[in-house]
Amino acid sequence: MKKWLNPSFTTWMHRANPVLKLVLVILLFFVALFTHRLDFMFYQAVMFTLLLFWQSGYAFWKVLLIVLSFGLVFISSSSTMILFGKGDEMWWEWGLIRITEESFYRGIHIGFKSVTFASEGLLFVLTTSSVDLFYALMQKVKLPPKYAYSFMASIRLLPMVWEEFLIRRNALRIRGARSLKGPRGWFAGIKMYAVPLLSQSIRRAHRVAVAMEAKAFNGNGRRSYYYPSLFTRYDPLAAAVFAAAVVLALMLSDVFPLFHIADVRYSANP
Repeated sequence: MKKWLNPSFTTWMHRANPVLKLVLVILLFFVALFTHRLDFMFYQAVMFTLLLFWQSGYAFWKVLLIVLSFGLVFISSSSTMILFGKGDEMWWEWGLIRITEESFYRGIHIGFKSVTFASEGLLFVLTTSSVDLFYALMQKVKLPPKYAYSFMASIRLLPMVWEEFLIRRNALRIRGARSLKGPRGWFAGIKMYAVPLLSQSIRRAHRVAVAMEAKAFNGNGRRSYYYPSLFTRYDPLAAAVFAAAVVLALMLSDVFPLFHIADVRYSANP
């Protein structure tokens, strides 16, 4: 499983500074959020999905599996607006369901917006190590070490919690403990697992806190870093590629418009 989650190769997007990529992705989120032109939104989704295939560093079939799940994201985010949105040009109505031309185009606009958000977020996640991100936040944004190292320690502790859960489950099976059916059984099962796991987590968290305080991770003193976070020539390249994707999406929406809708926001006819 761990091997499946690792990238097959490293691209230059992996070498860009995590803080810069985080800032760029946040800016791209705002660009997509305030885009009301359907063609521009559609081409943004296409551009960043292609960029995900190109720069994620994962095998084509792995990225394809992720992209196929975007269909579920598209349907779940657009269906509510399509079925229950406002509009003047009625297409179909049955009970509470009311599909209009305006609600349909607003719905697919929201769907393309969700796909764009997912592509941009996955591109950042798949090309950024959590350790590199927190080191960059400490060095470039001056995030206090006690918060950064606490997050990294909690991530490292999650596999240990899962292992303790499996040990607890096997121990209960060996002892022949059987949970009751219905709500009483659910509460009894939660009690059998929650109390031991919570007590172990509290003890482990206390030991980690004491160790971090002994190593002066409280942020009061000046620290040096074994992994320096530097800006390199890959940073302006990443910024240029993201900007080029947005500009190209805008140009394609002008040259090859598919929907010819300048603004999907609903305005009632007087």
